[in-house]
Amino acid sequence: MEDLKATPLRTHHEELKALMAPFGGWLMPIQYAGIIAEHKWCREKAALFDICHMGEFLFRGDIAADGLEDVFTFSVKGIPVGRSRYGFLLNEAGGVIDDLIVFRLAENEVMIVVNAATIGNDFSIIGSRLKNGAKLSDISAGTGKLDLQGPLSREVLVGLFGSEIGAISFFKFIRTRILGVDAVVSRTGYTGELGYEIFLPSEKVAELWELLLKDPRVAPAGLGSRDLLRLEVGYSLYGSDLDESTTPLAAGLSSFVNLEKEFVGKEALLKEASQGPAKVKIAFRVGSRRAPRHHYEICHEGVQVGSVTSGAFSPMLSCGIGLGFVNPEAAALGTRLVVRHDKVEMEAEVVELPFYGGGSLRA
Repeated sequence: MEDLKATPLRTHHEELKALMAPFGGWLMPIQYAGIIAEHKWCREKAALFDICHMGEFLFRGDIAADGLEDVFTFSVKGIPVGRSRYGFLLNEAGGVIDDLIVFRLAENEVMIVVNAATIGNDFSIIGSRLKNGAKLSDISAGTGKLDLQGPLSREVLVGLFGSEIGAISFFKFIRTRILGVDAVVSRTGYTGELGYEIFLPSEKVAELWELLLKDPRVAPAGLGSRDLLRLEVGYSLYGSDLDESTTPLAAGLSSFVNLEKEFVGKEALLKEASQGPAKVKIAFRVGSRRAPRHHYEICHEGVQVGSVTSGAFSPMLSCGIGLGFVNPEAAALGTRLVVRHDKVEMEAEVVELPFYGGGSLRA
């Protein structure tokens, strides 16, 4: 625990009696009132998440001439100012070094938001692929990030900071002033609900946290409920459903890959596209309330064909759900499976994503 990093809100979490645990090299709140209670609050009201562990890089320069255009699986120069885009940083074999979001702040300025556990590696790799002395800065230490997610999040923020926030549409953002400092407010999130990600100087995070929690519609939520929320809508988790040995094509995320442009890993993906991946991601629903867990075996007709990468009990569906990778012949919708671990067995069926589609995401 002593070697773990802490966000500016550690003492606030401890005062709220949060269960703290390691995550991506950080000491983070897993739950406060309980994972199911926090999940319900986010689906019905507005949940506040401390996401200060995420990494942020700032690029300034000519996107094409300085090489940033060829770094990711999507076009950066094609992102209009005021919009963001999700995609991947790949290795030569097409494996996912990280999944990330790029925010086009200005014509020659972007913010890259990456996962906590990959900050150092991402910064080194992205920097190595730039040219002409392009300016890339790691601004993670000085940047705080709070996520307010849930169907009432817009009402809360508009009431505090004005109608401009209420006009932000999905995957757009504004640069504004909050608590007297420059901030970015983005209509993005990881829960399947209407929500916002707020970036501001780390020294102002505690003040914003306290202000938001004064509203009775807002309650703190930990990473446990966040993981459950994202799984119900089928979002991948880096380190579980994505890693350097998994390609976006195998993970069913080809829509975030532009094979018409150049990027590291493209040739490997073109080859995989022509031959077909050896393993493919599936979503499955368990025929009981039992929860599948990471690394459980996935079997078809008595033979192991893959393994679970994410699994949980879904409060919205009242059954177990999961993601995993299997042999292609066991991936068709409706395929009957058995998920197994030691003496535990549960019947399951391959289904479409999202598991739960009733959220307020695009409200």
